[in-house]
Amino acid sequence: MQNRPAALTMDAVYTKPGYLFRRMQQIAVAIFMEECREFDLTPVQYAALVAIQTHPGIDATRLSAVIAFDRSTLGSVIERLQAKGLIERAASAEDRRVKLLTITKAGAALLRDIVPAVERAQARMLQPLKAADRKTLMTLLSQLVDLNNEASRVPLRAEDALEHLGRAG
Repeated sequence: MQNRPAALTMDAVYTKPGYLFRRMQQIAVAIFMEECREFDLTPVQYAALVAIQTHPGIDATRLSAVIAFDRSTLGSVIERLQAKGLIERAASAEDRRVKLLTITKAGAALLRDIVPAVERAQARMLQPLKAADRKTLMTLLSQLVDLNNEASRVPLRAEDALEHLGRAG
């Protein structure tokens, strides 16, 4: 009698790390959007705004490397932030084709005001876990992201990107 393969069930999906990471990403975005609703900002827009405030004069290519976000999609994020009056784009003195990004007063004020909501969102994501488990999860996630960085379509290259700005770190 031949050995028949076990019947395929949804456990082939539900129990896999990739599926669980994707589901947690969906949950994380939903929680962020709920907590930050009044600010009309997505998690990627928030990360971009923080990076632009932290590194005034950054260009889109370096911003992409700093926040590990696909360069082709980042253009629409930048356009939305500019349309909301949160950032400004200006041509570089060295290369007029390169647009340098700076945060506006409205963008800085929004960042200042959104921080409590972002912190609430982050806390809610981990709230169901015991404190020790939260710490363990964050340690393991950090290790996985670091060790698998090169497998990403957009590896984090913050240090390399910032060296070009003359402000590594």
